[in-house]
Amino acid sequence: MHKRTEPRKSIAYRQAGTVAAVAAALALGPVCASNAFAFKLFGIKLWGKDEATDQVSDPVQYTVDFKTDNLDKDLKEALNDTSMLVADKDKAVSGDLGVVVKARDDRDRLIASLYEKARYGGVVTITVNGTPLDALPPTPTFGRSKPVAVTISVNPGPVFKLGKINLLGDAGRLDPSRYGLVRGGDAGSLTILKAGDKMVADFKNEGHPLATLDKRDVVADHSTNTVDVSLKVESGPVAPFGNVGVTGQKSVDPDFIKRYARINEGKPYSPDDLKKASDRLRKLGVFSSVTIREADKLAPDGSIPTTIEVSEGKQRYFGVGAQYSTIDGFGLQGYWGHRNLTGRADSLRIEGAVSRLGETTDVGQLDYTAGITYVRPATFYPSATFTAALKMQSLHPDAYDANTVTGSGSLAYEINDQDTVSAGGEVSYESDTTDAFGKRNYLTVAIPLEYIRDTRDNKLDPTEGFRAAISAKPSYEAMGGTVFSSFEGSVTGYQGVGANNNVVFAGKLALGSLIGANSIEDIPATRRFYAGGGGSVRGYGYQEISPYNSKGDALGGRSYATASFEARVKITDTIGVVPFVDMGSVTDTIAPDFSDLRIGAGVGLRYATPFGPIRLDVAVPLKKYDDGTAYGIYAGIGQAF
Repeated sequence: MHKRTEPRKSIAYRQAGTVAAVAAALALGPVCASNAFAFKLFGIKLWGKDEATDQVSDPVQYTVDFKTDNLDKDLKEALNDTSMLVADKDKAVSGDLGVVVKARDDRDRLIASLYEKARYGGVVTITVNGTPLDALPPTPTFGRSKPVAVTISVNPGPVFKLGKINLLGDAGRLDPSRYGLVRGGDAGSLTILKAGDKMVADFKNEGHPLATLDKRDVVADHSTNTVDVSLKVESGPVAPFGNVGVTGQKSVDPDFIKRYARINEGKPYSPDDLKKASDRLRKLGVFSSVTIREADKLAPDGSIPTTIEVSEGKQRYFGVGAQYSTIDGFGLQGYWGHRNLTGRADSLRIEGAVSRLGETTDVGQLDYTAGITYVRPATFYPSATFTAALKMQSLHPDAYDANTVTGSGSLAYEINDQDTVSAGGEVSYESDTTDAFGKRNYLTVAIPLEYIRDTRDNKLDPTEGFRAAISAKPSYEAMGGTVFSSFEGSVTGYQGVGANNNVVFAGKLALGSLIGANSIEDIPATRRFYAGGGGSVRGYGYQEISPYNSKGDALGGRSYATASFEARVKITDTIGVVPFVDMGSVTDTIAPDFSDLRIGAGVGLRYATPFGPIRLDVAVPLKKYDDGTAYGIYAGIGQAF
């Protein structure tokens, strides 16, 4: 047990191999910049110039003059964003012909952009060194004494509106207004393209796997500035799923793949089911790619055959990580895993960690963790996953010292795409637990129960939706004959605003209560409630928020309530700033009374990567404990919640 004796500064830097690599790269970047043209991490160029890709043969430089004075603001921005001549103006092209090829491609792109804005009478004129593009010889030659001068002029023409709308074939029974096609309405090319594609998609969603767009005629009448549109869709017959084949697998059982995909023969055809099956298989982590293809014709029995094409990735993996905290010192972690132990995508992971290195010279006061976890998907039912784990820990936070061995098993069942329930059993033995009440041993048997509803659009960086969870854990502590139960609930919500979700408001609320037991000391220290740290109230140390006795020893509580609010503001496509406020209360009553509400506030940085945002948060407590934590720094992958 460790009492607080001096002001603390918390730096919780949780980094697995990827984060460690990023930290090292950022630290060494300025040193290496003079010796390397570019630094890449997992194929992402973080800074510098890539000599290998930037070099071209027979380089020719050009200038571009895009005359946009006659264009309105929105059209000007759209055309500028479309033009590759403008985007690549600082890059050389290959040879004199390269200038012409790029200019011709740009003209096509700009005309397409005008069509998107319903400007079907627009004219794009491009000259190279004063000569119109179409008047240049097949193999032009330009002087190299100065960059080639390219000029772009656009006469946008009038805005066209939709005129006659004809839906033919099976599309004839559809209402065109449902697809954005209204006489006198928007005639942009994207509106027309999307309408046809949406009609086909709707027929497919009704169980017509062979639905096709047979005709799309668009005729612009320049005398009336209108566009007549004819769309013909043939739906084809309604058909169920038929035979499902599997190709590309090597060590994964093909029957398991079909069973887990849940594309059952005889089930009504649904593109949504195919997408879900693909996502489901991809999430197993066994396959580097998954593609589900439909046949181009029905089988003799009237069903639609499908083929699941997979490519297996590496099945064995290992990794190491490190962390540092001014309170707990250094920490090291390592793990090894197998993603396909018996050919059914069942995984085994073995991991170990040691922390508090440097914080204490007593080997017995280091924190140790070792564990093994086995996960078996499609157990009993395709939508059920079995998990078994054995975990051993020797922990020494400020509130207690505990040596624990925990064995658990659980079965999670996916009710649907958003709802999951789980139940299991757990046995935990804590030996020589030392806390404010003295030294005790605990043997606890528990039945964890949980329900989760998750509607988030992205698990690592959500912009909309919510995740709600409620759990109960009835428990019996055998050595003291104590019956108690913990009940917890949490909800996180997200709402993006702006065209590109440039600001995302995020909030989290969590509550918990311990019921039963005559005294808090009869409940194992590791089951009592605490708050503080990167996972709850930033600005406070790990488990710092707790009821204390007169000696300054943390007791742990029977109830807690925490809340967090963030505004995730995107500065660029990769960099964001996040102001936040966290608050929490832990009390010794079965319901939170908020008599000692602690609040932390701060700001964070986010750096977007393909594997989730890298997070760095700095927070201070607004109601600091005497001799408590002065500030906290937290880093990791993914958002705080």
